[in-house]
Amino acid sequence: MFSRDLREAVARGEITVSIRLWSRPQVKVGGRYPTAGVLIEVDSIEVLPFSAVTDDDVRASGEADRESLRQRAAHAGPIVDDTLVHRVEFHVV
Repeated sequence: MFSRDLREAVARGEITVSIRLWSRPQVKVGGRYPTAGVLIEVDSIEVLPFSAVTDDDVRASGEADRESLRQRAAHAGPIVDDTLVHRVEFHVV
């Protein structure tokens, strides 16, 4: 679910947002999912254009900047500013 280099920060609760390029949600609000040796619970899912991702979202996703986030999320296809992405907010249970 998370890149190897992000897993420890997810487990520590430092990363609380994930931006995903999905055709449909792969998780559900209230769902609990094992990752990095912990359980995370999804608090919200929102579909928005990539241009609406905030600086706070970039920081909460563990990325240094918007372009790094765009590159990480683009593993399923290219992301331009009007590409719809899923913003997933979660916490460690």
